[in-house]
Parts: sequence; C-alpha cells; structure tokens
Amino acid sequence: MADGARSDHPAVQKHLDRLSLLSPGRDILGLERINAVMERLGNPHLKLPPVFHVAGTNGKGSTCAFLRAAIEAEGLKTHVYSSPHLVRFNERIRLSGSLIEDEYLAQLLARVLDESEDNNPSFFEATTAAAMLAFAETPADACILEVGLGGRLDATNIVQHPAATGIAALGIDHEAFLLSPEAGAPVEPLTRIAWEKAGIAKHGSPLLTQKYGADMAAAISGYAAAIGAEYLPRGEAWDAAIYEDQLHYRDIHGKMTLPLPALPGAHQADNAALAIAMLRHQDAIQVSEAAFRAAMGWAKWPARLQKLTPGPLRDILPDDTETWLDGGHNVNAGEALAVHFGDYPSRSIHLVIGMLANKDPAAIIKALEPKIAAITVVPVEGHEAHGPAGFSNITPDTVISEAPDVAEAFKTIASQNPQTVLVAGSLYLAGTVLAANGQVPD
Repeated sequence: MADGARSDHPAVQKHLDRLSLLSPGRDILGLERINAVMERLGNPHLKLPPVFHVAGTNGKGSTCAFLRAAIEAEGLKTHVYSSPHLVRFNERIRLSGSLIEDEYLAQLLARVLDESEDNNPSFFEATTAAAMLAFAETPADACILEVGLGGRLDATNIVQHPAATGIAALGIDHEAFLLSPEAGAPVEPLTRIAWEKAGIAKHGSPLLTQKYGADMAAAISGYAAAIGAEYLPRGEAWDAAIYEDQLHYRDIHGKMTLPLPALPGAHQADNAALAIAMLRHQDAIQVSEAAFRAAMGWAKWPARLQKLTPGPLRDILPDDTETWLDGGHNVNAGEALAVHFGDYPSRSIHLVIGMLANKDPAAIIKALEPKIAAITVVPVEGHEAHGPAGFSNITPDTVISEAPDVAEAFKTIASQNPQTVLVAGSLYLAGTVLAANGQVPD
C-alpha cells in the first residue's frame, strides 16, 4: 500500500485495501483525475472555510503546524490536511482540532471510491478527496492544506480562492517528478523547483515566500504576476530575525518580538515567521499578537528533531543518552541537522539510519560527518532501502554496521555508553520508531 497505509480498524482497512487495487503503482502528477472525482462528489473543495495552502521542499509541515497553533491559540477551529502520516492514517486529516474518527473516515473512503472507481485515482488523490469531503461537511474557521508533491500539479491545488498561500524552504527532491522535461518550464533544477511550487499561487490571493536566489525568486515572481497573485517575499514585504534569543518580526502592519519556537532547530524560527506572515497578510480571519506568542510554544510536529521520551525503545539506551529522531532525507534536512548538532563534540553521535533506495545517503551523512562516531544501517519496513554498501563510500573512515531493526541497533549501541543517538533518514522509519516507543501522534 502506498505510504505504508494501514489501519487497525477493519472498515478503514477494507477501503485502504480497495484503494490499493484501484490506484496506479505510484502517484501521478496532474489535476484531471482529482477534478473529475471532485465533480462527482459535488465539488466539496469549493465549500471549504478559508484555506491556507503551503508548499515547499522542507518546512512546509512545520509551517502548517505553526499556522494551526496560532489559529487555535486565537480560539478558532481549523482543519488540517498533511502527509505522510507517521503511525496512523488518521494523522493526515484533522477536523476542528482532532484526528478524524475511524467510522467517519471509513464512510468517506467508501464514498470517494464508489464515485471514482473508473477514474483509477492515485492514493494521494483519493485521500485528498476524502479530506475535502470531511472539511466541507465539518464546521471550522479555517483550513490548512499541506502540498503533497510539488505544487502546480499536486492534488491539493484544486482549491481556487485560498486566503493565503505560502512557500517554505526550497531544495532538490523528488527529481523524477519535478524535474522531468516540459515545454515552457525552467531548465535549471532549483529554478524549476521554485516554479513548480509557485503553481499554488492564485489570482487575488497573497503568496508569501521565504528568501531565495535571484533566479528562483524571478521564477516565482513571474508565475505570480502572470496569474494576478500578490507576491510578498521575505526581505521585502516582511522579514524576521533571531536576536538575543527572541524572534523579531516586521511587516507593513508593524513589529513583533516573540519567544523562539519550542520546536528544536534554528530553522523552525523561519517556518514560524512564514506562518505569521501568511496570517498577517490576509483578512479572512483575525489572529492577535498574543496568539502568535502562544503558538511559539504550542506548535508540535512529530519526527522533526524530536526527542524520544522514556518508552520501550528509548529505555534500551542508558538514561543519560540524548536520543533524537528526525525523518529528514534530503540535503536541506542534512544541513538543518548539522546546524542543530553544531556545538556537539566531534565523533559523539551514533547515527542509526534507514534511507529509501531512491534517496541519496550523502544528503544526510556529509553535513553530519564530523559529529558521527559510528553508523548503524537499518531497513525501512515495507520499502526498498540502502544497505551498508550505500554508505561506505561516503564515510570510509567511519565504522558502519547493520541491524535488523532500530531496537537491535540500540541494544548494540547501549554497550558503548553513547552520548547521543540520532535515528534519521526516513519518515517511514520515524513512524515505526514512534510506534515502538509508544509515542503515537494524536
């Protein structure tokens, strides 16, 4: 099943199995099928509360988490659609603050599949349709949509009049999908990525972005201008900086000084700032400075520089071992990890890593290399993954071993009295770790 979708609820699993038989082998970009399904379902995407639509290579999920935290801190209710899930399929669809209930989810999947059997929707298209139905049928003050892949041709891009759109950090990922030759598209890879993400821009809606290189910014600006979207990039329309352990934000509406996010990682301040900018440059809902202040501590986003708490898996290691989990798998993620662990002693991190076969291990290893004491390679359940040979040519001087799973890796590492252990390389792996440790997202 795509994205490792499993449910312990029989009715939900029945429809997930049915979807696995209908769907193509992998997600296919394009809006034709999702539009056809929406039409048959009564176009629920046209009946949503104010939409905040977020794209990006890295940080889009965290930006959505800050959007949710700020909106809820204001006392408002919001829906959230995100992907992939970590442990339970239900994590993808949050209704007015709570994960979707199994019975309702089963009903939605049945309705979508009954209406779309002859269209052969992809896994993501079908789940997007189910989310749109739920969001249209459940009252809320706002709706947050995280792009699944790219932007321009992503199934979430059927929304027509978002309150605001946003683009987080950009980098190279999903090359097979986003860099395939196409007439009229930019050729340079990063510029093409920026252009694809800019596809979520809509006429009359503000598009808030982070700061990028000149060619990337020009691609986004050109796309926005062509469709009549208001382009509001960081460094011009708004900006933010960390100074004296506080986040200083400014735009045309004024300045704010806020506490730094509780989420670990300096990059989370950038994600929080983008969420703030999106909310301050729209007029569908009102969010106060007090709510932004609260959001800095409220926002949660599992498996992104998350500390493992005591549990069956974590307790295998010594009590004084720092144990971190991160699902990042590209260069930007590797760089973020390197910044976070920048002050840690050299050769102090025992890295337990599982990476899908279509990802580059160097993306994580190269940036962290000076801090790595040893590497243990583990499989990613249900997916093709790199074995030890995929890592040996990157760090020839580092001891590389393998284990059948993270628990066995921890048992071996525990005898070495490790200072820090980091599990990284895949969100799928992160999900199995959280489940094994009893830290199921709620």
